[in-house]
Amino acid sequence: MTDNIHFYEPRAGHGLPHDPFNAIVGPRPIGWISTRSRAGVPNLAPYSFFNAFNYTPPIVGFASIGYKDTVRNVEETGQFCWNLATRTLAERMNATCAAVPPDVDEFGLAGLTPAPSRLVDVPRVREAPVSFECRLTQLVRLQDAEGRPAPSWLVLGEVVGVHVDRALLTDGVYDTARAGHILRGGGPADYFEVGPEQLFRMFRPT
Repeated sequence: MTDNIHFYEPRAGHGLPHDPFNAIVGPRPIGWISTRSRAGVPNLAPYSFFNAFNYTPPIVGFASIGYKDTVRNVEETGQFCWNLATRTLAERMNATCAAVPPDVDEFGLAGLTPAPSRLVDVPRVREAPVSFECRLTQLVRLQDAEGRPAPSWLVLGEVVGVHVDRALLTDGVYDTARAGHILRGGGPADYFEVGPEQLFRMFRPT
């Protein structure tokens, strides 16, 4: 151990002005998840713990800190949609973070348009250039190293339908840089945007 390394055990506290964990594991894709309750009320919320976990079949997942409306809706219906958050949609995505009662429709709250999906009974965000229609595969309550349950739920779903704006397909290849993806950083407010200036290529060794 050297003096220029800050070491801490998370259970004992980090000893810093802000927990660095989220900033270190980042930037992270945003899980902008739309669901519908069993009673038919739409819900839309962003989750900063989100990613893809399998290629065939395609599986995506997000973790919810707390058993929130989104998790309940997915557990009740077995369906959800993921919607791509871009720079032009950032402020409206952020508006869907608001802590509101379950009967409040975040689409209307953020001035977004619910669009019908083809294979699931969940609205997607019409303004989002990409959306995934998903069916629940696993709902797992997380636990610590001793097996004690954590107040967090991991939701995994198979992507059964994909909507992509054709403007983002260049010779049939999806153009990530041009889409304007935004990613969650650390701290209370940090985000990043993906653009052409961040692009570099490496091919796998043969």
